[in-house]
Amino acid sequence: MVRRVSGFAAGRATGFAERDPGAAAARVCGVAEMRVRGRVVTPTGVLDDGLVVVSGRRIEYVGRAAAFRPGDGGDHAAAQVHAPARGFVLPGLVDIHNHGGGGGAFTADRAGLDRAARHHLGHGSTSVIAGVVTDSPEAMLAAVATAADAVDDGSLSGIHLEGPFLSRRCRGAQDPRHLRTPDTGLAHDLLAAGRGHVRAMTLAPELPRAEDVVGLLLEDGVVPAVGHTEADAGLVRRTLASARAELGRPGLVTHLFNGMPQLHHRDPGPVAGALGAAAAGDALVELIADGVHLDDETVRMVLELLGHERVVLVTDAMAAAGMPDGSYDLGPQRVAVTRGVARLGEGGQAPLAGGTSHLLDVVRRCVHAGIDLAAAVAAASSTPARALALDDQVGSLQPGRSADLLLVSDDLELVRVMRAGEWVSARGRAH
Repeated sequence: MVRRVSGFAAGRATGFAERDPGAAAARVCGVAEMRVRGRVVTPTGVLDDGLVVVSGRRIEYVGRAAAFRPGDGGDHAAAQVHAPARGFVLPGLVDIHNHGGGGGAFTADRAGLDRAARHHLGHGSTSVIAGVVTDSPEAMLAAVATAADAVDDGSLSGIHLEGPFLSRRCRGAQDPRHLRTPDTGLAHDLLAAGRGHVRAMTLAPELPRAEDVVGLLLEDGVVPAVGHTEADAGLVRRTLASARAELGRPGLVTHLFNGMPQLHHRDPGPVAGALGAAAAGDALVELIADGVHLDDETVRMVLELLGHERVVLVTDAMAAAGMPDGSYDLGPQRVAVTRGVARLGEGGQAPLAGGTSHLLDVVRRCVHAGIDLAAAVAAASSTPARALALDDQVGSLQPGRSADLLLVSDDLELVRVMRAGEWVSARGRAH
């Protein structure tokens, strides 16, 4: 059995958000805090004249600016930062389904992994879970080990195994050469390679011996995620309910609607099972709300039905995120990107092969589609953090949480990123 290690807070002391020498010097001179003022977005709404007080790496105060008193933990010499006119202060975003970006991917290549992590950090995702796609056992084990190193040094926040125990008929862009029947031995080896940093594993519960793998995941505190599946609704609900019963928190549905049969009124399948489980509090559902994987009205419907507390916005990003059209790798397969859409081959009928958006792009699209700003932001921050038990550290602007925040314009265009109390540039480096 692999014991989960808790190094998240400590690991973030290093990594990409290196300490800003100017900020360090200011602290030596007595300026130990920073105050960020503007329209602050919380899970319950927007504070029109809000204030976030940051002390070191943590948030000390969140509330109305007029209600703040230095005795509340404030420092008279604190630096003052303001959001853009009519802009917002958002929590740092949490992307729990991401395979890469900026030309890099979450594989055994550490340089490529770092490039991807820096890229998404520079675009507002202050916590990223590395998605390891289906590949040979050797390649997956190496990728997991490399990602675990990156979690240790604070560059990433965890690992999500997408495969290899997935349905062949619903495989999407997963390489069919490497799909396998559920195997507790391989699952154990993958968890061991992750050294306690594997947070979730996507699998198809209808496959033989899948229940044994689910049991292993639950023993290790890993969230089973139902996806790339053609399971019936009842099996999906039972699998997700087992997560809540054993872990005390909901199971996860990997990119709802994608990688599963369409909902049919006489053959409801995994979509109905997932929606029912989420409505009952047994599951959280991922949505790739990029306008390619799902229509905006579908996203809006699910958010209106379930609420932001049960919906996780994700990117499913791959190496092409933020990059020009061309050819890119997704695990062992080559992907063609045309007009920003990634597919396994040319033409509109080829399977989609991951996303090319950043999580802030997804939030912005949701808001433009008519979804409430606070709800869209929460579905990309506090809910994903809760999904993988990161919510005691990140995901919301609350005292005691890591000082991860974004300054954005009134149209949700990124202006600045703070991670663990340090401003980072668009390339993910401190400045």
